[in-house]
Amino acid sequence: MNKDQVKGEVKDIAGKVQEEAGELTDSNEQQAKGLGKQIEGKIQKGIGDLKEAFKKD
Repeated sequence: MNKDQVKGEVKDIAGKVQEEAGELTDSNEQQAKGLGKQIEGKIQKGIGDLKEAFKKD
């Protein structure tokens, strides 16, 4: 695993937690921020996955 994969996964998990907290507190803003973090995390992890794929070749 490279740093992009790790950081991406952490952002994704943090976003899920933030989204859930927003749901519990009825905060649409927190839910949206959480979803945004999840998207950022998935993109960053995807970049890390691509880097790993090119390393193997």
